[in-house]
Amino acid sequence: MNYQQALDFIHGTYKFGSKLGLENIQYLLELLGNPHQKLKVIHVAGTNGKGSTSSLIHSILKEADYKVGLYTSPYLETFTERIQINGINIPEERLAETTTLVQEKILQMVEEGKNHPTEFEVVTAIAFYYYAEEKVDFLVLEVGLGGRLDATNVVENPLISVITPIGYDHMQYLGDTLDKIAFEKGGIIKENSYVVVYPQGEEVVNVLEGLCKEKNSPMLMVDFNDIENHTSNIEQQIFSTNILGKTYKNIKIYLAGLHQIHNTTTALAVVETLKEKYSVYISDDAVYKGLEAARWPGRMEIIKREPLSIIDGAHNIHGAVALQKSIETLLKDYSITLVIGMLADKDVEGYLELIVPLVKKVVVTEPDNPRAMEAEVLAEKISKYNKDIHIAKKIASSVDKALEITEKSDVILFAGSLYMIGEVRSVMKE
Repeated sequence: MNYQQALDFIHGTYKFGSKLGLENIQYLLELLGNPHQKLKVIHVAGTNGKGSTSSLIHSILKEADYKVGLYTSPYLETFTERIQINGINIPEERLAETTTLVQEKILQMVEEGKNHPTEFEVVTAIAFYYYAEEKVDFLVLEVGLGGRLDATNVVENPLISVITPIGYDHMQYLGDTLDKIAFEKGGIIKENSYVVVYPQGEEVVNVLEGLCKEKNSPMLMVDFNDIENHTSNIEQQIFSTNILGKTYKNIKIYLAGLHQIHNTTTALAVVETLKEKYSVYISDDAVYKGLEAARWPGRMEIIKREPLSIIDGAHNIHGAVALQKSIETLLKDYSITLVIGMLADKDVEGYLELIVPLVKKVVVTEPDNPRAMEAEVLAEKISKYNKDIHIAKKIASSVDKALEITEKSDVILFAGSLYMIGEVRSVMKE
């Protein structure tokens, strides 16, 4: 099959739904020679910050001259973004070759009476096989959904399990209380491993501590008290911090928002654990250069200068709180046009309450997703907080409308759904 046929096959498996559980993926990987068992994995779960934290760890290890896989989801513009090595997407021909092989094994499974793997299981199998073939030194592996029953959780001996902030999201799958969600996310914690945890509320910490104790895995709770923030603006941040007795002065990152300083500190805790517990050589120079080089598209990302245009993939309440802080601190001197599209299964009311009062004008659009909330319905909800509302259902039209109604000295902020901002990014590039 060629690249397009591979994508058609992968996306065609969407009809098999989202089944949480490991039997399917374990059997498929067995037929592929258990490629996941050949990899040194840093496994990252959480509600928010998974992608940024994974990207930061990947960037430091890459700068330290290691060959590093980075597996993330979803993608913004190109499917191959999900499967990277040292910042380079899987080549289209390699995706096609690997998908052909995986499809053969799936046909064998189905003939044997097994369930057809889901889309995420198929992609995860392709990724594991590719990373094993490429003999990566490390794989930074982001969980898709939850943790305990996520397809990535076939990994039995991760070097480190990382838990980023846990909040309310995907409650229909993970439970309706924080302790239930924490139990699912904490399911990536394995026997006799090391666990790095972003500071959390007491309810979450109690669950994670219990899981670590049960698995005999020491837990490092990252400490943000030693952070000294020198510069924070929409372009860059400079700060100093102390992690596990190691001081880093004047770290520079090009990721905006206070939460990104916290994500960076968490990534540093992972790096220090690799150095201390596994004797992995990572120079200070690699740390500084890796952090400075790290980018995570779609998170407070500037995509145009006049007017200043920013995309942010915050799509749940935890993300909205971070976005609210970023608007209040980094964009407080600007008049903002918000372009928003949301999925109907998110906490739309809670999101709007935090963000809409901070902006002057709103353009309402619809993400290209079957779960998208209709623009008219969303506009009606927004009208409670803001009356200057324009509807442009197509993403391209919403970009045009925002440019039309925004002064060059003001800001356009695109937010609400990852499925929307990827398309915005493509449109704005053109």
